Amino acid sequence: MTVWWLAYIALGAFAGFFAGLLGIGGGSVMVPVLVMLFAAQGFPSGEVMHLALGTSMAAIFFTSMSSVRTHHAHGAVLWPIVARITPGIVVGTLIGTHIATLVPTKALGLIFTIFICYVSVQMILNIKPQPHREMPGTLGTSLVGAFIGGLSCLVAIGGGVLSVPFMTWCNVRVQNAIGTSAAIGFPIALGGALGYIFNGWSVTGLPEGSLGFVYLPAVAGLVVASVLTAPIGARKTHELPVKTLKRVFAAILLLLASKMLGGLLSAP
Repeated sequence: MTVWWLAYIALGAFAGFFAGLLGIGGGSVMVPVLVMLFAAQGFPSGEVMHLALGTSMAAIFFTSMSSVRTHHAHGAVLWPIVARITPGIVVGTLIGTHIATLVPTKALGLIFTIFICYVSVQMILNIKPQPHREMPGTLGTSLVGAFIGGLSCLVAIGGGVLSVPFMTWCNVRVQNAIGTSAAIGFPIALGGALGYIFNGWSVTGLPEGSLGFVYLPAVAGLVVASVLTAPIGARKTHELPVKTLKRVFAAILLLLASKMLGGLLSAP
């Protein structure tokens, strides 16, 4: 068990740092690694993807709190936007987690990999939407929030890869978009974690230590490290060559997601 704890801690440290630095949410790297770790521990092959998604959302919940404090201290969080988008996010996360639990593991893994390919290409090519308009009103922002929340729960991300481009397109300065995205990640992670707990509550055969589709030992290891490294990443946003690091991180994501999908498809 000690080896697995060390693996969870190392993963949490890596994911937390990049979540704070790039504002993209650590789930993009946590999910494929957790799938491989859970499979290696002999967890039910039909549920490893659901467990990885639920566990990642629970870990992101704690990481987001730490990241938000740092971004708020730098004055980067636009709280009026957070307030307008949160109602839609809550609805979207609850719907998204329910849909995810109905999708078989292999199909869910394919959806995740396709999304990661999209994210990685966007990061490698440094595609940024040009500002075209202002932020929509409360209803429009809530509808966008529902879409972001629902999709985020299907792929266990904090929503940054969706909310940052959206806010940038709406003439929000990129530093504010990243900071605000970190705050938006809080209700996404909370709703996502609760949804995966609820929808996995009656599932039998899950490993000991599971709360629905949330594997608590992994959450503990991930959180211990990610809560420490997320603020470091957030502080380094203005100091490190973010564009170059995004491309390196994107390449890592592609490799991990491809390996994860290969393992899922080859499983019985």
